[in-house]
Amino acid sequence: METADIESRALDAAERLFYEHGVQAVGMDRVRAASGLSLKRLYQHFPSKEAMVEAYLRRRDRRWRAALAEHVAQRPAGRDRALAVFDWLHAWFGEPDFRGCAFLNAFGEMGTGSAAVAEAVREHKAEVRDLLLRLALDTGTENPDLLADQLAVLVDGAIVTAAVTGTPAAAHRARAAAEALIPVAERP
Repeated sequence: METADIESRALDAAERLFYEHGVQAVGMDRVRAASGLSLKRLYQHFPSKEAMVEAYLRRRDRRWRAALAEHVAQRPAGRDRALAVFDWLHAWFGEPDFRGCAFLNAFGEMGTGSAAVAEAVREHKAEVRDLLLRLALDTGTENPDLLADQLAVLVDGAIVTAAVTGTPAAAHRARAAAEALIPVAERP
């Protein structure tokens, strides 16, 4: 079996388990059972659970941001793209396996006790903020950095609220707030 196949199988199982049950509740033996790989193989590719959690988060980051970027790119340039973020969130919140932000969940469980996991979370949040900055620039706002920061807070707030309440309605409320923040007039 190829290295990429082994890692993919392990991370598929880890992602399902970590996201559904939490990082602390899932041991490597449980990942072994779900992946069908031997514990020896898992540790050959991921020398620790921390390494596996970091790899899971980095892979999820790439997939999550790509799906969001693809969704917003389908909208007309300007305000519509920035607001499309919240439409995408609404759809995600409505999925039956939605459990909130995997990054905030992992950070909440592992905290600053794991420098590698904390860094993966910070990098994800920075990359999302960079995407929001590009969308803010596209709106023609006079202060795109401020708007990007505000949108980032709305995104994270909506995710947490949806996870706690179990409904996707927070995405619509965050969208309405974003709409009020984005200037009506775009650059000429």
